[in-house]
Amino acid sequence: MEVTEVKVFPVNEEKLKAFVSIVFDHCFMVNDIKVIRGRDGLFISMPSRRKKNGRFKDVSHPLNNETRQMIERLILAEYDKVTNPDAEAKEEETPGPKQRPDPEPESETESEAPSEIAAAAEDDADRSLEEVAELHLRDSFWNT
Repeated sequence: MEVTEVKVFPVNEEKLKAFVSIVFDHCFMVNDIKVIRGRDGLFISMPSRRKKNGRFKDVSHPLNNETRQMIERLILAEYDKVTNPDAEAKEEETPGPKQRPDPEPESETESEAPSEIAAAAEDDADRSLEEVAELHLRDSFWNT
């Protein structure tokens, strides 16, 4: 199983920092993962809903810690790219070991220039939670 796509929708809230959608093996999508700022740093919260008793229950979640860590690592790396595009540019300028070139993008979204992605992330940061949620739904698999 491989995470083949990660989309980050930044939010300008105190603790909630972004909504995220991920795709597994180009065929299964999980929406409404949250990036949260806790007292020990950023972490992810899987999609959940409130039960009748007021408690929250995950709608979907990894069944083991290894998978959770893999998903969290990929999401937080993409969140960092989207919210700190300058850091990625500096990293590319630093000489280091050669890396394989990225494969050709499969969709128009993946082929966006980094500056376009950075501009979109800045726009998202100024949006309300409701606007980001609407954007998130509009950009879901139903419209691909």
